[in-house]
Amino acid sequence: MTNEGQSAVETDSISGNGSHSPNSGNGAKGEGTHYLVKADTELSRTELASLLAEAIESADVIPIPENVLLQDELSDLHSSREFIQLLRSKKVSVGKIKRSIKYEFDLEYLQIELVKMQRWVQETGKRVAIIFEGRDAAGKGGTIRRFIEHLNPRAMRVVALPKPTTEEIGQWYFQRYIRHLPNPGEIVFFDRSWYNRAVVEPVNDFCTPEQYERFMRQVPEFEHMLMEDGVQLVKFWFSITKEVQMARFESRRTNPLKQWKFSPLDEQAQVLWDDYTKYKELMLGRTHTSFSPWVIVQANKKKFARLESIRHVLSLLDYDGKDNAQVSLIPDPNIVMRFHRSALGVD
Repeated sequence: MTNEGQSAVETDSISGNGSHSPNSGNGAKGEGTHYLVKADTELSRTELASLLAEAIESADVIPIPENVLLQDELSDLHSSREFIQLLRSKKVSVGKIKRSIKYEFDLEYLQIELVKMQRWVQETGKRVAIIFEGRDAAGKGGTIRRFIEHLNPRAMRVVALPKPTTEEIGQWYFQRYIRHLPNPGEIVFFDRSWYNRAVVEPVNDFCTPEQYERFMRQVPEFEHMLMEDGVQLVKFWFSITKEVQMARFESRRTNPLKQWKFSPLDEQAQVLWDDYTKYKELMLGRTHTSFSPWVIVQANKKKFARLESIRHVLSLLDYDGKDNAQVSLIPDPNIVMRFHRSALGVD
């Protein structure tokens, strides 16, 4: 209501869901719960406060979580002690924050070293191939993304081949992979590799026993030829437990941003866990050589696996500027270790 002679200008209405909407012209709550606010009087300000409170109360407001830090709270801090007290009052784990900060710090400086390493590879014409193998959901793809995040895309590639075509099925098994090997001055990351035939294919009956045995005989010779020709080959096996794999599969099922990762093979991975274990152990035992060793990465904790696998690669290559690194390049032996046959049954 307005007094005679006062302005009856109405502001944008405030809807019950917190958004602005055109006013309905009658000053009352209509369909969609619109509120009209009249200006130019002291009384209207009281109305405004009342209507705002009513609008907020009637809306579907999500309360601020207890452990969220607000900007006003942070601006009032004067010391690190106050900051820690605020974190504890919000039930925020100080240790978790410290670990996250250290992870981001180490990752940034390791990625700086990767850029230096790549430049050295380009300048010297080296050829580097890094293989990432492991069970489904072991964290291979996420680790590769951290490797390549700041690398020059013109001097590196990520290879993740689909199932072979009819033509490729009739070729020598290694033929489809040879064309993707690194050129001089290039780094290639294999998100799964020719070792599909050592584990995935026999478990899922995608190859015959004869094809499997032929591959297992030929692969050490194939890798020996690569080594003799100057290719630096790094072979990672990302190791996780059955419980961790199941939890990560469940995350993929329920997260719409990750559902594309969940494949029909993933559905069988838990059922066929023991079969995968059998062929994984055969692969490690028969294809681990002095010139092409397997490196086991304990990958139950993704962040540790990412950092330590990067450290391992950097530790292998004597690139320019390595002595000036601002971060440790020595991998944690409890997370990254060279395979030895007494360690069979690691996952």
